Amino acid sequence: MIAVIEAHARANSSAPLPDPIAWVVLDAMTRVPRHEFVEPRYRDLAYADRPIPIGYGQTISQPYIVALMTNLLNIGSGAKVLEVGTGSGYQAAVLAALDATTYTVEIIAELGEKAADRLQRTGYTSVETRVGDGYYGWPEAAPFDAIIVTAAASHVPPPLVAQLKIGGRVVIPVGPPFTIQQLVIVTKNPDGTTETRQLLPVAFVPLTGDH
Repeated sequence: MIAVIEAHARANSSAPLPDPIAWVVLDAMTRVPRHEFVEPRYRDLAYADRPIPIGYGQTISQPYIVALMTNLLNIGSGAKVLEVGTGSGYQAAVLAALDATTYTVEIIAELGEKAADRLQRTGYTSVETRVGDGYYGWPEAAPFDAIIVTAAASHVPPPLVAQLKIGGRVVIPVGPPFTIQQLVIVTKNPDGTTETRQLLPVAFVPLTGDH
């Protein structure tokens, strides 16, 4: 899996990516048992370079995209990170393996409850989980050093920007549903304004909710 991630990174070296994927991110991914985060019938595909269905129209992202988005957060040990879209719990486990204090929100109750159980069972007990609409973030846990959104939004949610620390980043796919979107980094400046960079085309399931 790591060799495939590195091959993808080399292939995308001409894209406007700020940094190569750090070894600490790759190391974290080698330590997270990805097969524990997919349904038993898909376990033979767990380490393949492809998204995998997890039910309810959702997927676990391909390993390269997980590595890329994690790397783009640019976090260190002890960072406080919000994830919007828990899904299977795999991305949260990778963040926990980086020693991040991780908060993760899932709008589909059945997925959120299963992910919480799975994270506990696999030893990622430091991850805080919640069922709810991640568009609105997790205000009482804010501010966050970084925020990662694992579903495509039509725009960058203002509540997430409001809950981001100065100098922090939101990494989010932005664009219409069921088509190609753009992976975007939003950085919060010292004066509270933001800078946005589009990096490369991606395809994610849509961010849902009542917003």
